[in-house]
Order: sequence, then structure tokens, then C-alpha cells
Amino acid sequence: MPPIPFTADQIRGIVPPLVTPFDADEEIDRAALRQQVRYMLEQGVHGFVAGGSTGEGFTFSREDLCRVVAVAAEEANGRVPLIPGIIVNSTREAIARAKLVAEFSPSALQVTPAHYIFKTDDDSMVRHFREIHDAVGTPLLIYNVIPWNYLSPALLQRIMREVPGVIGVKQSAGDLKLLADLIADAQPGKRILSGIDSLLYPAFALGVHGVISQLLAAVPGAAVRLWDLVQAGNHVAARQLHEDLLRLWNAIYSDNRVAVTKFALSLQGVPVGRPRGPLLQPTAAQQAAVRRTIAPLLPAGQLALAA
Repeated sequence: MPPIPFTADQIRGIVPPLVTPFDADEEIDRAALRQQVRYMLEQGVHGFVAGGSTGEGFTFSREDLCRVVAVAAEEANGRVPLIPGIIVNSTREAIARAKLVAEFSPSALQVTPAHYIFKTDDDSMVRHFREIHDAVGTPLLIYNVIPWNYLSPALLQRIMREVPGVIGVKQSAGDLKLLADLIADAQPGKRILSGIDSLLYPAFALGVHGVISQLLAAVPGAAVRLWDLVQAGNHVAARQLHEDLLRLWNAIYSDNRVAVTKFALSLQGVPVGRPRGPLLQPTAAQQAAVRRTIAPLLPAGQLALAA
């Protein structure tokens, strides 16, 4: 019997997007993915996303998405919320994928607005999310990330108001004001999560319900520590940890940052495989920068053992 999905208010805290390990043929390495999920759980994460942009979900076929979600669901075994990512360019395809992963009892779906070479008007975007939810009934999180089809706080609030099945937003942009507006104006019960890697500490201090961002995939344990420090009110230690995390993010941030994130996770003894082409592997300079900046964030000796 599949586990009962978590409720919306249980989607909180540190929710890393899983990277997807690919073998030499660029097929999903399920054994490596299982090891990664176990590592994330050992680090104390509060949930995870499977098939998001950090997981190269934009390259996925329907079958790829099902394979990744199936492994994540089996390993999680109902211990934390599981959120599949859906990155497609039509309502029809979003519904098809949502139906395919429904058998794994996801707690929510992280859905990126349709975006290829166009921008939708507000009414079309409301209809898009309404039709997806009406078709599958699974709660939805809007992944607000596409620069040329960026949804304003007013539109996001409208969608959450008019489509009750949209339970929240992952706000992924460097503008902390937009995130603050969403937090301040959200209806009770809605979840506002940050996806701003460089601003985890201020987002936590503002009262965001949680975070889904690439940096969490690189150092899940350090992200959990930062969350716990802010929840405990220890802002002095939290700010210092924030600075260390920011240095690592600056080393990761690049056009091939998914591959660099995979390298960072590999330094903790977690197999990550290769990215799918044409994404480039990390350069020697990128690897050196990550080694240097990740060291303060890992337990003593862990980097040396994995290197």
C-alpha cells in the first residue's frame, strides 16, 4: 500500500532537488540515485524534489520521470514529502506526466510555467494550473523561474486564490522584495518557498516556509544546519554559515552549474554520474574552487576521504 502523502503544511524546511546520475550512455543510473536519496535522508533533509531543473528534468522523457520518481519514492518510503518536477511546454503534457507519477503518491508537484519562446497572459496561466489540478487532484507548487514568463506576486496570489489546489510557490529570483511580498500577503495555509541560492539566510529570517534550491543538492547537511540555526534564533552563527554557503555558491554558479553541483556532491562520496550533453563537465578551475569553498561546510575529514 503506498504511503499517505504529506499535507501542505508538512512541506517545509530543506527540500533539495535531487541531481540525476547518468551513466556513460546517458541513461539513469538507478543504483547511484538510490545512494543519493539515502545520503539526503541521512543529512536530515525535510523532503526532496525529483526531476527538477537541478535534476536535468528538462531533458526527461515521460519514462525518465517515472524511473526517477519511482526510485525516490521507494527509498523515501513515506518518511519525507516527495515532490516530482514537471518541466514541459503545454497543459496537455503537464497533465500526462502528472497522471503518470500519481501512482507514487507525491505530496505535491513542482510545475514550471510553459515558457518556450512565448509568454502567457494572466488568464491563460490561471487556466493552465486549474486544468492540471482538475485532471489529477495532486497539490501543485508553482516553480516561478522563467525570466520571460515570470509571474508577478499579484498573479501568483490570484492563482492560489482561484485554484485552491495550488498550495504554494517556489520563488526563484534574486529579488528578495518579491519573496517578502509573497510571504506577507499569502493566504493562511499556502506555502512560500525560496529558490534563491545566494540568499538562504535572509529568506529564512523573513519567515519563508522552506527552500528548494540547487545549493541544497550540493551540501544538504550544511543547509539543514542553517535552517536549524535560524529556527533557534541563533543569527550570529547563521550569518557565518550563510557566508560560507555563499562562497560555495559563487564557486558553483556558472552556465554548467548543474554539473558543478554534481561535482560538489561527489566530494561527499555520493556517485553522481555525468550530465547529459551538451552540458559541459566542470573545468579544473571550477573543481579547485569547489574543493576550496566546500571544505568549511563538511565534517572534518569527509572531503579528504572523498577526494
